[in-house]
Amino acid sequence: MKLFLFDIDGTLVTARGAGRAAFNHALVTVYGTVGPAEAGYDYRGRTDLRILHDLMGAAGFGREEIAARAEACFAAYVRELAVIIGDGRRVSVLPGVAELVRTLAERDDAVVGLLTGNVEEGARIKLAPTGLWPFFRVGAFGSDDADRRRLPAVACERARVIAGCEFPFERVTILGDTPLDVDCARACGARAVAVATGYYPYDDLHGCAPDHIFKDFSDVAHVVSVLTSG
Repeated sequence: MKLFLFDIDGTLVTARGAGRAAFNHALVTVYGTVGPAEAGYDYRGRTDLRILHDLMGAAGFGREEIAARAEACFAAYVRELAVIIGDGRRVSVLPGVAELVRTLAERDDAVVGLLTGNVEEGARIKLAPTGLWPFFRVGAFGSDDADRRRLPAVACERARVIAGCEFPFERVTILGDTPLDVDCARACGARAVAVATGYYPYDDLHGCAPDHIFKDFSDVAHVVSVLTSG
């Protein structure tokens, strides 16, 4: 049995900046500022918890104060995200993704899940308009740990519970569109698959030395063949 863990933003879908806009709204609502570092901060590949601590730490808040307000901040975030996403027309599924996810989910030898920096409810809101949410049987989210490198272990344990078998990291594939997704896989010994449908160009991702790299997932049969081999 193999475990396939997908990132969301830039890998499965694009929500055209909805997440950042909602996050900034929540920061202002709860902390009164987005912080001096926000304009140059790269959200991509980072967990929502990490983003919160980085931005509010730069704004002068202590770790305990940031943590004390975090629940209220994420509640404000998901409320605003739901408003911005609205009827879902802002969310676009990236090439080949819908067929790829469905094809893997139908296999008897695979469990399909999420490994994303989004908090769980944020992930649900972004994916709900696509109809893909039910195909992801497990997930590790940005609300589980600030350190993305710790999320694969969370996902494997949840997969073990629902599938009734162990998932050693050598049978785990992590798919994402940023160097931090590749780093996450490398840190635990999982297979790293990069896709150049997000911000980072193909050559930049290739330089991170993933096990496999795709320009996009549009050739579904080829992608499935590569993912399920070995």
